Amino acid sequence: MGDVVEFPAGGSATGGYLASGEGAGPGVVVIHEWWGLVPHIRDVCERFAGEGFTALAPDLFSGRTIPYREPDEAEKAMMALGLAQAARHLSGAVDFLLAHAAVRGHGVGVVGFGMGGGLALWLASLRPEEVRAVVPFYGSIPWDDAQPDWGRVTAPVEGHYGEHDDRATPALARSFEQELEARGTEVRLFFYPEAGHAFFDDSRSEACVEDAARQAWVRTLEFLRAKLG
Repeated sequence: MGDVVEFPAGGSATGGYLASGEGAGPGVVVIHEWWGLVPHIRDVCERFAGEGFTALAPDLFSGRTIPYREPDEAEKAMMALGLAQAARHLSGAVDFLLAHAAVRGHGVGVVGFGMGGGLALWLASLRPEEVRAVVPFYGSIPWDDAQPDWGRVTAPVEGHYGEHDDRATPALARSFEQELEARGTEVRLFFYPEAGHAFFDDSRSEACVEDAARQAWVRTLEFLRAKLG
């Protein structure tokens, strides 16, 4: 089982959920959706730990979680997110993993879901020297202030999107792809024909598409192992 931890973030402390595999291996920052640091995201960290990674999910909402039945409240929480503070928390998570005994000498990647998928791309632009792989799941970037400087995203990107997603639409994903390809960044997107938004979240029976989720997980592990060593 993982642990709730505190780590430095730009002169202050912030919290998150840490799950470590046995022995040394790569690190992964896991960025949550607009629901907050819910059990599903903790479970994703545990799954990464079971595959030999050390996974840290920073708590960008400072302990607040929003029930799945309240998407309007979740959207409000997302739009109220202090981006300067979020940048400190995400950057602090990268530094924490780089200094972790199990990660030293290995690379750090970032995986994000929904809101977190967009922030994963943003984090890669903030820390291009340290972030070595990026995996956005149905990621979108609704804040003007968090649009990545695409020229600073040097890490390879593998994205996972549902063809029936009306939020992180295929057209939006293709726009990210074009921005990255135009700058020579390695990028590959997968589109799942039977899937909509949040298809990876197996805690939501109305959203999860098991075959797509399973395939995306296998691809994610293969990608991160190849890029992070």
